[in-house]
Amino acid sequence: MNQRITHDMPLLSTGMMAVLIAQFLSALADNAILIAAIAIVKSQGLPNLVPMLQESFVLPFILLAPFVGQIADSFPKGRVMLVANLIKLSGALAMVAGVNPLTAYAIIGMGAAMYSPAKYGILSQMFGAAKLVRANGMMEGSTIVAILFGVVLGGWLADHSLHWAFIGVVSAYALAAFANLFIPALPAEKTEASFNPWLLMKEFIGSLKVMFSNPDTRFSLLGTSAFWGSGTTLRLMLFAWVPAALLITDNQTPANLMGAVSIGIVFGAIGAGLWISLANVNRALIGGLLLGVVILSLTLVHNLTSAYLVMIAIGLCGGSFVVPLNALLQARGHESIGAGNALAVQNFVENIAMLLFVGAYSWATSAGFEVTSSVAVFGAVMLFIIGTLGVLRLKHK
Repeated sequence: MNQRITHDMPLLSTGMMAVLIAQFLSALADNAILIAAIAIVKSQGLPNLVPMLQESFVLPFILLAPFVGQIADSFPKGRVMLVANLIKLSGALAMVAGVNPLTAYAIIGMGAAMYSPAKYGILSQMFGAAKLVRANGMMEGSTIVAILFGVVLGGWLADHSLHWAFIGVVSAYALAAFANLFIPALPAEKTEASFNPWLLMKEFIGSLKVMFSNPDTRFSLLGTSAFWGSGTTLRLMLFAWVPAALLITDNQTPANLMGAVSIGIVFGAIGAGLWISLANVNRALIGGLLLGVVILSLTLVHNLTSAYLVMIAIGLCGGSFVVPLNALLQARGHESIGAGNALAVQNFVENIAMLLFVGAYSWATSAGFEVTSSVAVFGAVMLFIIGTLGVLRLKHK
């Protein structure tokens, strides 16, 4: 039996505050530990492992996609978030204990794969359509501020004390798990669920078909996948682009530039909440198209001030693009296959895009492409993808 019940809570309810605090702390730790892991492999003389770190995190999202959506919809989502944070905590402790960073970060990826459909799925249970874009804006704002603090603190600590970096990460995951206890125990969306792996695979394939057959969810899936594929790749590119274009070799500067993107996304998310609703969601395409243009402009940047401005602009365009598309996906998924399953499908598609984008960048690096050339191709590809998506979207409306 499925329960598609929306409680339409106030945006500033205690439950929403608990969701935002838990998300902030968990995302902060996710990003700080990535910078710490990058510092570890660089100190070992293995910078070629940096893209593999991201891939070790992404792979669980793909492999576990048929199962985590069912878990998110079959149990109270706040409790699923609690268990997922404890898994992340175990991965952080494994890295502290000296486990291979790729393996430890993969464990954190397993927790994140479980966490994601629950954290976004719970919003469609808590809020109606009128509040959902704003709730997503608040969630994205919490996430992006956490990314900002996570990468900046992670970069500073990685250059000064990995010991304190890990203490901070472990503490943040533990506090996030504590905050999860205050999230309302809303009823599971599915009260009669099967956990037979074969049946789950079949159901997941069916969910994929449902999501790609609906014009709204197909638009959202392809758009958010392009955004996160580009964002993940850009984050890794910065560690090669900063030394090449700005002649700065520390960990702090690329981390700070990642933080500048986060600031832009916060303002983009706020703007999206005020200017874009589910009724006029096609406005999000403007930010998506500008994203490719701004990435291309990065090839002309050779000083730190300009780099910060371009990074903020990238975030601004990205936030105004991805937040409305997330809200659209949650609303349509909640109405059809369940928000948790919809978010699991989204994670599956997005993380395949991340693997492809990061894989292409890894190939370009190993083939000897200059990072500036890679950035130019990257921006052109993004412009083409979002442009094609926009033409197809508007053509069928």
